[in-house]
Amino acid sequence: MGFPDAGPPAPAVFRDALRAGEQAPSVHNTRPWVFSGGDGSITVSGDVDRGLHVADPGARELVISCGAALYNIRVALRAAGTVPEVTELPDPDRPALLAEVTAAGTAEPSDAELSLYAAIDERRTHRGPFESSLDDTRILADLRAAAAAESAGLRLITDDLLIRSLAGLVNASEYLHRRELDHAEELHHWVRVPGSRLPGGVAADDIPAEESAGEPLFAGRDFGADVQGRREASGTATGTVAILETPADTRSDRLAAGQALERVLLAATANGASAAFHTQPLEEPRLRSFIAEHFCEGAHPQMIMRVGYA
Repeated sequence: MGFPDAGPPAPAVFRDALRAGEQAPSVHNTRPWVFSGGDGSITVSGDVDRGLHVADPGARELVISCGAALYNIRVALRAAGTVPEVTELPDPDRPALLAEVTAAGTAEPSDAELSLYAAIDERRTHRGPFESSLDDTRILADLRAAAAAESAGLRLITDDLLIRSLAGLVNASEYLHRRELDHAEELHHWVRVPGSRLPGGVAADDIPAEESAGEPLFAGRDFGADVQGRREASGTATGTVAILETPADTRSDRLAAGQALERVLLAATANGASAAFHTQPLEEPRLRSFIAEHFCEGAHPQMIMRVGYA
């Protein structure tokens, strides 16, 4: 029995989709997107004023963040029985305009789509070690399939020497960034301390205290040694290490990477898992090229992540 065609979606359907888009993950929770529309159509644009001009001068991570928001919009519309039609990069003369979403009819949502939609409210970015890794082969296969469905790949790094080598690249770039004043100032700007009115950013109490975490295999971001209110880290597991990759590295590929990333994260959330991100070496062109050649067989790495149970 098909989903009944009830005419154009109600404005509330698009308003809910906009709300879902705002809940997407973004680099340092900068939320670098601008949505417009909301009654029959939605446009997703990048907000360069909220970009990371030191860490992300080419706006790669900005586009990925907007892609994650776009995926949430798509899922919210599907959960409401609306089939979204997405036009990516619709106007070459408006490079900030990344996508336009309209309704292309109605269809009953699948159980999988409803599960992904429900996971939007539950998804959280994890920082620090995990209680245990995600080693369920069925779930890992589902995560890889989620990435593939969005024209990306999720490469699992399982060899211990490769894991330690990748961690070394993360750690080296992290500690170099800590010594660069412009990197440190930009990162510290996006810390939301208690009482802050910053619309976005990383809450101080979500940043684990490094001294309580010991010597993690993958170094976390140093948001500033003077940040007050850091939480005590718990857990000892590194988590399952993966690289999200795309066959090419155009703006369209980066937009696809963001949609794939969020689809993977929602699938993980639906299975009780969460993810931690390590973009530090991907912000260094030479290290990103090195990872592409030696870890990704020539594919383009868009995100380094650890997945586990927090």
